[in-house]
Amino acid sequence: MLYNLLRPLADQSIAFNLFRYLTFRSGAACITALVLSLLLGPMLIRWLKSVQGSGQPIRPDGPETHFAKKGTPTMGGVLILSTLCVSTLLWADLRNGYVWAVMLLTLCYGALGFVDDYIKLLKSNHKGISARGKLIWQLLGGLAAAAWIAWLTKGALGTGVTIPVFKEVLIPLGFAFPIFGMLVMLGFSNAVNLTDGLDGLAIVPTIIAAGVMALIAYLVGNRIFADYLQLNFVPAVGELCVFLSALVGAGLGFLWFNAPPAAVFMGDTGALALGGALGAVSVAIKHEIVLAIVGGLFVVELASSLIQVFWFKRTGKRVFLMAPLHHHFEKKGWSEPTIVIRFWIIAMILALIGLATLKIR
Repeated sequence: MLYNLLRPLADQSIAFNLFRYLTFRSGAACITALVLSLLLGPMLIRWLKSVQGSGQPIRPDGPETHFAKKGTPTMGGVLILSTLCVSTLLWADLRNGYVWAVMLLTLCYGALGFVDDYIKLLKSNHKGISARGKLIWQLLGGLAAAAWIAWLTKGALGTGVTIPVFKEVLIPLGFAFPIFGMLVMLGFSNAVNLTDGLDGLAIVPTIIAAGVMALIAYLVGNRIFADYLQLNFVPAVGELCVFLSALVGAGLGFLWFNAPPAAVFMGDTGALALGGALGAVSVAIKHEIVLAIVGGLFVVELASSLIQVFWFKRTGKRVFLMAPLHHHFEKKGWSEPTIVIRFWIIAMILALIGLATLKIR
């Protein structure tokens, strides 16, 4: 909004000229979201405690250490989404279709998570919306967002999938591309949700992934940098850098309250939305496979759950002591801080590997 209001005044004042620069607006979006989170967080947590009573329901079959967390409020994702959206609306170019496509998909998945969290609290049970109900909502939202993004991109690139390292490879999917994009959003949404099981475990890898994707969005949306690095240039997609920077700021602000011992959990409200946001951005900037590398921690967590379910149904035996993977290490006796910090380190390493694909051609 500020860009649209003040950008026309750039020729009259050097101060207004700053709004022409994507880097300035991205930094401002990050700081705005962070400050808003730190200011609003305490009030939101007090309100959540007052209305939720016993807080997020704890799985009865979960690790024993989790019972000490009883009473911790959930739905902290409301803080992330509100500061993310306010900051994006303030600093992004609101004429940009990519920004609206990604932000509305994020809010769509966030609304699903909010309803799911509300049902869990209402029933005082860790089970919320049925798996089928969640899946239908995610499929419809993801399909609409992917089709919108393909329409915005246009041409062969709009319905093609790029492959890291191979600069000239573009796999044409045609009308099947929205289905592919939908699956990316669905997969990452659920992957982040499964990872959100320990204090700070999901939010830091999300921040790391968002930071990497922000850099890629900036490079892909800039003709000079895209040509130099031999990346597929996607006009106007660089504006997503503002959205992702706001996500980083909102995530850091939430981490202030989610750091062990957590004062609030993000719940499905935040986890489903953040995963969907990362998936939608990767589809827009044509780096879906790179996101699978950068967000490899989420992929492994999701895979561990799928493997556990598949193998148990076939043999009646478990591959892991408990799924997803972080619970397996809890059952093995690792302390929660040890698991969280080691997973953070893995997320950083994967982010560096993902960035390396930009230069290797």
